[in-house]
Amino acid sequence: MKSIKKWLQQEKRYVTLLKAMLLAALPFLCCALRVCMDNETISQVWLPGSEWNDELFYFKQVESILEYGYPYGFFGFNESQARVLSFAAWSPVLVFPWILWGLLFGWNLMSPIWCNITFLAIIFFLYVCLVKPTWKQLGLTALLLCFFTPMWRYALSGMPEVLCMGSVIAFYGVAHWYLKTKKTGALVTMFVLAGLMTLMRPYFLLFLLLPAWLWMKRSRWIGLVGSGLVTALVFGMYLGINRYLGAAYFAPLFFTDWLEAFFTEGIGRGIYVTLGKLYRMGEQFLRFSFEGFRSGLYAGTFFGVFGVSFLVLAVQSIRDYRSFRKKKQEETASALILQGHLLFCFTAMFFAILLMYKLTEGSRHLLTFVAAGIFLIGGMPTVYYKKVTLLGITLAFLFLVKPQDPIVFQIPYGDEAARALFAQEEECFARELVLETKEVPSFDNVVIWVVSDRVDGTEKMVNWQALYGLPAGYGISCCQGAFCLENLEQLQSKYLLTIPGGSLDDALAKLGRRVLVRDERIVLYQLR
Repeated sequence: MKSIKKWLQQEKRYVTLLKAMLLAALPFLCCALRVCMDNETISQVWLPGSEWNDELFYFKQVESILEYGYPYGFFGFNESQARVLSFAAWSPVLVFPWILWGLLFGWNLMSPIWCNITFLAIIFFLYVCLVKPTWKQLGLTALLLCFFTPMWRYALSGMPEVLCMGSVIAFYGVAHWYLKTKKTGALVTMFVLAGLMTLMRPYFLLFLLLPAWLWMKRSRWIGLVGSGLVTALVFGMYLGINRYLGAAYFAPLFFTDWLEAFFTEGIGRGIYVTLGKLYRMGEQFLRFSFEGFRSGLYAGTFFGVFGVSFLVLAVQSIRDYRSFRKKKQEETASALILQGHLLFCFTAMFFAILLMYKLTEGSRHLLTFVAAGIFLIGGMPTVYYKKVTLLGITLAFLFLVKPQDPIVFQIPYGDEAARALFAQEEECFARELVLETKEVPSFDNVVIWVVSDRVDGTEKMVNWQALYGLPAGYGISCCQGAFCLENLEQLQSKYLLTIPGGSLDDALAKLGRRVLVRDERIVLYQLR
């Protein structure tokens, strides 16, 4: 009997391993199918063909970290700079998986893409091993993920969104493991993951609350004090990174006018301002959501799937709460804890989006919570598949049926002409730009990227994609054209990239500044 039991246990382990391998293959399969729809392959994805300019900063900073430990030129905006070292407005912790990938496999234009896909595959594998879903739960989760096309679009990019998605999915996998085993190691892992996530983006502080509550439930006063110390340490580290390693953006990254009203105009006025903003922004949120269902407006599609996921989580949490009150089953309690926490995070992030972010730009941050919701909803007990059907139809309608914004959803590829021009520019940069290594970081190693300039009376965007070809170590200062014109002879950076025939091109030519590179799309000046 013992040998039979042991054999069955091993057989179950092999089944779990098979499930994990199948779900781990999904990122590769979905990304391959996505590019196949364009008659392309994953290897043809080309970051310099993208319209997402955040990718440039992330890519070049990681490249500099891998080559020199930190950028030798300042990354900033209108020549802002960090107090220490030379990073931009976002925490370098955000891209630590890319840094590990670069250390292991090297860094090139395909590296963040292969890292994103592999990272998701590893997370999916670990999640199945920790949670051990049934075949039905695995199938439903995989089906929802196939419809969740923004995950695959971000995987095929130089944006770190899937690093955030994968981190949250891993967090809930470990949380499920802890609730099932009550192992101290699982609780510690939850704190580590939540701490790293908070250093990546501050709103992930929400995820520290779950291990803190579980620790307090396990050991009341020790858990309270210990959780408080861990939270204070992590938040202090984030503030330190933000203060000393981050460069000021063009405008504040978070709107705090509603909060300032409490201190400058009193509590009553602060409540009035806050409620007024919630009403105005909530109305816009609903309008965007309806427009997403009507025309496929990208921000509205994100809001729409966020709202449906919230609804499913809320209904199931209420049902699980009622069931737990009657039967007190441990399995129901575990599901209720995870769903309740994610529902709390949905609620907190909803109010944060309304009060502190631009709706269109902040909408992509909601996708991380939706990704976690897919795994929890796919794992819910079901008979009639109502919850999964509702979410699945929503995902399919918004992301497969409705028209898509090409700038947001189109995969960037490069034709032969574009790649040849880029290679030519990269060669010119390597020949003309000599990295200063004695006193670093230095503005001698900074190229100003002018956002836009006027050509024949028309405002045109500068072809910043050429800056992917800068030598490793160089910093990039993203500057507005008006700022550069007003401060043309006081600019600290040594180089400036603008558009041929524009106002800055004319002004710098009159000053006799040296042209290092010129072609049909860019002109690079040496300012001093």
